[in-house]
Amino acid sequence: MDSTFLANLSWSLAVLVHAAIIITALIVIPRGRKPTAAMAWILLIVILPGIGVVLYLVIGSVRLPEKRRAEQARIDGIIRGRVQQNALAMTDAEWPRWFQRVVQQNEELTALPASTGNAASLYGDYQASIDAMAAEIDTATSFVHVEFFIVAWDDTTRGFFAAMERAVARGVSVRLLADYVSTRRLGNSKETLAELDRIGVTWAWMLPVMPFQGKYQRPDLRNHRKIVVVDGRVGFMGSQNLISRDYDSEKNIKRGLKWQELMTRLTGPVVASVNAVFLSDWLIETGEDLSATEHLAPDAIETTSAGGAGASGTDGLLCQVVPSGPGYDTENNLRLFLSLIYGATEKVIITSPYFVPDEAMVYAITTACQRGIEVQLFVSEIGDQFMVWHAQRSYYTALLEAGVRIFLYPAPFILHSKHFSIDDDIAVIGSSNMDIRSFSLNNEVSLMVRGASFVAGMREVEQGYRDAGRELTLEEWRREPAKATFLDGLMRLTSALN
Repeated sequence: MDSTFLANLSWSLAVLVHAAIIITALIVIPRGRKPTAAMAWILLIVILPGIGVVLYLVIGSVRLPEKRRAEQARIDGIIRGRVQQNALAMTDAEWPRWFQRVVQQNEELTALPASTGNAASLYGDYQASIDAMAAEIDTATSFVHVEFFIVAWDDTTRGFFAAMERAVARGVSVRLLADYVSTRRLGNSKETLAELDRIGVTWAWMLPVMPFQGKYQRPDLRNHRKIVVVDGRVGFMGSQNLISRDYDSEKNIKRGLKWQELMTRLTGPVVASVNAVFLSDWLIETGEDLSATEHLAPDAIETTSAGGAGASGTDGLLCQVVPSGPGYDTENNLRLFLSLIYGATEKVIITSPYFVPDEAMVYAITTACQRGIEVQLFVSEIGDQFMVWHAQRSYYTALLEAGVRIFLYPAPFILHSKHFSIDDDIAVIGSSNMDIRSFSLNNEVSLMVRGASFVAGMREVEQGYRDAGRELTLEEWRREPAKATFLDGLMRLTSALN
């Protein structure tokens, strides 16, 4: 064979292989995937077939393995069966009809009901939040459940670890879940794990990436929840991880970065729902069912009116816990957020550190503006994640032109709080960002609250953000250099690869 023939043969084979890859991608990728995500993957594979195929094989699946999803569905079925007989009657004339439907939607998706007779308080001070959780652990007599995306033993969290040690010494069962990838990558992870072992905490990894032990899924599917439950009577949840305010990172320390968070302390029947999320995660990760032994069983979730167990001295808040993540068939948190925004009649105020919404969320927010609703968005002036921060900025033009008021929280702080309020009586707080990753790839937990007193507290927090930061105007934004906006658009394209 001469060289010309070989060259033509090689070229023909390459074209055929490339065509086969594209045809296969067109058949496989769109199945069960949003059009924008499917188009992003197909475009990557067309332009860079080798890299695109490898990336798709590694991170192309947005669902956990079938075994994990089946176990989540089984647990939800158990919870649904046990709480059905005590379902909260949605006949209260004070409830807007649309809100009743949101409550119904949440329960249909997660099996967790709404409950009344709850109390909640907010913690915006970083150290005070950790100290408050430690103080509650010091009152524990039966059990302590701790679940965090990131767990670190450092100067900020030593009091929390000491409280867990004292609880273990009193004979209290202390269990801890930590996300495998996010905690293991810390520089002091070995010391943290050694300390947990030393003080006697029973701990386990969430979503471990251990292929040789049969524990593997898409490696960037993470458990992003932040939960503490003490004796089933007090619970905490929100945005804060169990780590120093600078995340024990030399890079962050050099930049002077500090994280600003918001947590909520809960009492009342809703604590059983928070605990149910922990029990579910513990069962899925360890195979150990705690519900029938020392801890609150799913059927202990109460849906009574004010005055029920644990409701003493409450503010009478209606609360509903909404877990979400790739273990479910749909994006529970996204559906909750959309439903509430479309139900708003006066104002929508959003705080999200990583604001990279999908098309449905953009339409909901801009449609709210067109309905004459006041919409405000609080984000950080600077970012700690290059790609996400630039992708977030790519939405500012459309939001500002629609009438959204954007407030920038000042450097060197990273506004990491995750919450939003609707009108003057509905709010959501939890671990979920308003971004594609939180909607599809992370295990998250959100708390929906209906109660003017709680929203009034959130209004004070929002005013604090407003006072500390500044408003970004459309005129100012239009002066952004082309180089920066080019990066914004480029990073926006990569955000669709989910």
